[in-house]
Amino acid sequence: MSAMIRPRLLRHGDKVAVLATSGPVNPEKLAFGVDVIKDMGFAPYVMESCFLRHDYLAGTDDVRLRDLHIAFAAPDVRGIFVARGGYGAGRLLPFLDYEMIRCNPKVFLGYSDVTALHIAITQHCGFVTFHGPMVAVDFGHCDITMKSLIGAICGRQVAFPTKQTFTVVPGYAYAPLMGGNLSLLAASLGTPFEIDTRGRILFIEEVGEDPYRIDRMLLQLKQAGKLADATGILLGDFSPQTLETLHIAIDELIIPEGKPTLARFPSGHCLPNITLPMGLPFELNAV
Repeated sequence: MSAMIRPRLLRHGDKVAVLATSGPVNPEKLAFGVDVIKDMGFAPYVMESCFLRHDYLAGTDDVRLRDLHIAFAAPDVRGIFVARGGYGAGRLLPFLDYEMIRCNPKVFLGYSDVTALHIAITQHCGFVTFHGPMVAVDFGHCDITMKSLIGAICGRQVAFPTKQTFTVVPGYAYAPLMGGNLSLLAASLGTPFEIDTRGRILFIEEVGEDPYRIDRMLLQLKQAGKLADATGILLGDFSPQTLETLHIAIDELIIPEGKPTLARFPSGHCLPNITLPMGLPFELNAV
């Protein structure tokens, strides 16, 4: 991977677009999150996709794509915050204007289904994105989550708790961080937007999946060579599953790869939800 572009970090008073790339948004949760953005010192610009419903999508693909393009192209918009996940971001990938987005690197924030966009933007546009809380989901519900977010997108040094992290395979790795939601990582395989884990630390999180389904998706990554290609592995939140319920998948699929591996990192569908810059070097010290 060539050196990643770091988008301009946010400053007090910056305009940030709030949009929906996946599922429809709860109005009350959106309003609460928008107020939190104002309290953070930013000026929210809530886009049309946040107010639409196209069955299980937040508006048609055309509307969601249009909002994303407008947000990246607008010179006065400094950051882009996704309102929520769900399903649908992957439908936009073939139609993204990658050249325009590449020329307008901005703070881009979200997780879960947004993983599809993180992979596409970091790999096809070459700039850092932020795997972190979403406006109508996590905003304002946990001080550590918000402090971590502000630290990441505003360039402030913030310490966050990692005492619960657990060494699965001891070792040390320092490499760009890539990854996100396990379902989306597996779904990327065999497409033009397949995750590239060569020389990277692979971050994985998931929620609400039975152990056998997690095993199946990890096996898919393993058989595609994605675990072998990685420099290290960072396992985030897998609620409601625990390391104990996932022991077969971890013991038989991850440990044999011999990659430095940490588990229980507080990022994903959890509180606190620590913000992770995708594409920046990450120090994984599994002792």
